[in-house]
Amino acid sequence: MAEILTKWRSGLAKTSKTAFGRLASILGATEITQDTWDDLEALLVQADMGIETATEILDSLQRLVRTEGLTRSDELWDAIRTELRSRLVEPPALEWTDKPAVIMMVGVNGSGKTTTIAKLGQRYRVEGKSLLFGAADTFRAAAVDQLQVWGDRLGVGVIAGAPESDPGAVAYNSVQSGIARSVDVILIDTAGRLQTKFNLMEELKKVHRVIGKALPGAPHEVWLVLDATTGQNAMQQAKAFKEAVNVTGVILSKLDSSARGGMAFAIQRELALPILFAGLGEKPEDLTLFDPDAFIKGILEQK
Repeated sequence: MAEILTKWRSGLAKTSKTAFGRLASILGATEITQDTWDDLEALLVQADMGIETATEILDSLQRLVRTEGLTRSDELWDAIRTELRSRLVEPPALEWTDKPAVIMMVGVNGSGKTTTIAKLGQRYRVEGKSLLFGAADTFRAAAVDQLQVWGDRLGVGVIAGAPESDPGAVAYNSVQSGIARSVDVILIDTAGRLQTKFNLMEELKKVHRVIGKALPGAPHEVWLVLDATTGQNAMQQAKAFKEAVNVTGVILSKLDSSARGGMAFAIQRELALPILFAGLGEKPEDLTLFDPDAFIKGILEQK
């Protein structure tokens, strides 16, 4: 447990120092004044929580101050910790009765999607599951090559097509091959950039439909990879993906490289989706199950 908390503290060091580092000075042994609230609001917004989330948190804290009769700003520490924790949901248990379980991975190019697939592959291999990768990002040849390299490294089969071939056909063949090989999990990569957002979303809808034709009920999960370094800028992208292909969970990549970890709260509020995993480093084992308690301790390490 201590090792896990250390990993979270290390992974959230930038967010803790840059975004929440001023909490200690704001919450000194002084009276709560309007300046306290103004400083708190600025801190929460700078942490990339979004205006709406920051406002809701402040409103809740101000109600608590009135109800409990708090007068000193240092008495707000526990209240802030409790309020932030209440805004993060526990990720669901990721166990599937279906075999194979088909997971469709979506996200814009550069979000770390293909690398995240490889890290998931490593994770499931360690758990003893058999896997197959589907390289349906035919728009970007480098993505197919990258997945092939990871497949060779992990001993995982990769189903790919020719460059710029029909991604739906690759996805269909991936599912059919996974069924024939009796694998436990199929992870299907998809394109993240086409000429327009409309084209991208229509293609993803098609891939989603084709997967369902290959195996009724599939995909069993659609996971959206979001680059934590982009903060609030990623939210509009996320909403478009959710509307197009019924996203079931979010993976926050590059959290260790970001000072914008506050976006986790905006994800929960605006998308109503669980955060499943967080990328806390470059090694495969650094893709960690999202732990709300460890996350809060990590960003509030100062206290």
